[in-house]
Amino acid sequence: MSNSIPDITLPASDHRRLERLARVGADQGDVDARFLLIEINRAEVVPDRAARLDSIVTVGSWVTFWINGDFPRETRQLVYPEDYTSERTQIPVMSPLGAALVGLKVGSEIPFFTAGRTNLVMIESVSRRDPKDVIRALFSNRVFQSEKPFDDDDPEPSAA
Repeated sequence: MSNSIPDITLPASDHRRLERLARVGADQGDVDARFLLIEINRAEVVPDRAARLDSIVTVGSWVTFWINGDFPRETRQLVYPEDYTSERTQIPVMSPLGAALVGLKVGSEIPFFTAGRTNLVMIESVSRRDPKDVIRALFSNRVFQSEKPFDDDDPEPSAA
């Protein structure tokens, strides 16, 4: 585990919206909202179209990460609470993990607290595109297409 907390960067529009969201939650005693507020208050704010945001976790981006280095890596989309629809594919920004991820760059790691223990999340990659769209694009490419899906000269499997 790294001894220092990584820098975080936020686009201006995310910063404004996240600050309002976190303040409301923090005023109501939400511990995760307080953590998010601390994170966004220490963030460097950049213009929404800054090129360096391509490697930064922002709301709406898809992030591939590991938790504690020993779990399988996951890829999920960071979303605002009102956009959260799937535990399998999304992470709400107001959750402990979501608050930890926001603003991190590829290669960063940060501790976060959930379920009574401290965990460490490490960022592998960030994308603005849905991974399913990337896969569809690959398979729609002519390199992966074939006139004949199977080789007619290849005999079918036979029983031994």
